[in-house]
Amino acid sequence: MKLNYKIIFHFLGLLLLFNGGFMLLSTLISLIYKDGVTFQLFLSGILTLLAGVISMLVTRRHNKEMNKREGYIVVTFGWIIMSLSGTLPYILTESIPDFTNAFFETMSGYTTTGASILNDIEVVPKGVLFWRSLTHWIGGMGIIVLAIAILPLLGIGGMQLFAAEAPGPSADKLHPRITDTAKRLWLIYFGYTAAETILLQVAGMSFFDAINHALSTLSTGGFSTKNASVAYWNGQPVIQYIIMLFMFLAGTNFVLSYFAFKGKVQKIIHDEEFKLYFKFIVVFTIIAALIIYFRADVSASSINHPMVWGEAESAFRHALFQVLTVVTTTGFVTADYTLWTPFLVVFFFGLMFLGGSAGSTSGGVKVVRHLILIKNGFLEFKRTLHPSAILPVRYNKRAISGDIVFNILGFFILYMLSFIIGALGFSMFQIDFQSSIGLAASTLGNVGPALGDFGPVNNYAALPHLAQWWACFLMLIGRLELFTVLILLTPFFWRNR
Repeated sequence: MKLNYKIIFHFLGLLLLFNGGFMLLSTLISLIYKDGVTFQLFLSGILTLLAGVISMLVTRRHNKEMNKREGYIVVTFGWIIMSLSGTLPYILTESIPDFTNAFFETMSGYTTTGASILNDIEVVPKGVLFWRSLTHWIGGMGIIVLAIAILPLLGIGGMQLFAAEAPGPSADKLHPRITDTAKRLWLIYFGYTAAETILLQVAGMSFFDAINHALSTLSTGGFSTKNASVAYWNGQPVIQYIIMLFMFLAGTNFVLSYFAFKGKVQKIIHDEEFKLYFKFIVVFTIIAALIIYFRADVSASSINHPMVWGEAESAFRHALFQVLTVVTTTGFVTADYTLWTPFLVVFFFGLMFLGGSAGSTSGGVKVVRHLILIKNGFLEFKRTLHPSAILPVRYNKRAISGDIVFNILGFFILYMLSFIIGALGFSMFQIDFQSSIGLAASTLGNVGPALGDFGPVNNYAALPHLAQWWACFLMLIGRLELFTVLILLTPFFWRNR
């Protein structure tokens, strides 16, 4: 079957229309704050909209059937096209004049990695900073899922795209129609963002800082408007606790939030992934807090105002914040955890492979995959003793098919191989061992802060240009869960069948 190229380019044009519209929203912020780059942002939006309109007009007569192959192509190239067009605000405003740096910043935004090459964030015009945070927010739930909500207007079914984009081993549906699912997820996403903005403003943030941090938190991205990240507000613990609450929510399956609003609390209480996710947060926070309290010097590792309500509270807050920011792959910083004893450095490095829940905006392997791997591992012992017994893996009291278990095993093996190859790739650029493995784990898991020369209080400006492109590739395959991108690199995918 030949590829339907027209529908691919038609959909990419639609994505460019979305991108251009969000750029014009940044133009409005620039105009309000009079930051001097309103025209450049406006031009970026118009050029992107124009490219989208041309692409859609040229392909307006197309076969509206979309199969899985076209779905994978649209998702992968959609992210690349969005990132390429997303560089325009940086380049035209000269905030990041170098194309490679601008592409890295944009890809880091859309993949919600939060790694930055900017040395002084606070001198960047407000309109550009808002655009930077918007790239997180767009990428957080997935620009593809957003676009699915209006596909019926074009007469195109979107299930193939949702299967390729939706995080986790399976895509939970709230409603029989996939478009209604996308709308409900985005409504929850938007509602959480608005709620966090209001709460942060009430707690003492300016409106601009509040909305930017809300955009970054719900997307589990990590871009901040301050050089010190959230450590800027170490003297205002309430602000940090609000961000922690929404990091936790962003790391949970958004379907559970929907059930919560519908009053179906039992579904949340009995969800195995949520229970394990919550237990992980609690146990890891207790471990980190105890070590910080008894062994680490918080004042030495904290960037700004470390202790406000006492040493115990400070140890607990920094521990909880760093556990949440790494597990949910948000990447905000309140302190340099690489100074908190060697054990905690290895501890937080390990958490980079955990990830939040399936169906959340976080990156990483995801809790449900770890849960099923652990269950299958224990069942292998039983199968060894009782080779004739039929012992299926159960999740939420239901037996999981062997195909799903094999898929998760394959994903985990591929993830670890990608990590090893990623670290080897960085080492080729004369980057030391600790920094290389930190970069690989951070970019592949879309975490942001890494280890060594690229730790929590550093940025990625020192990364060579070729290494930045390698990092962009790892960020992309990590965000789209490996198979979606890597399948395009196989020869049989492109054969006409």
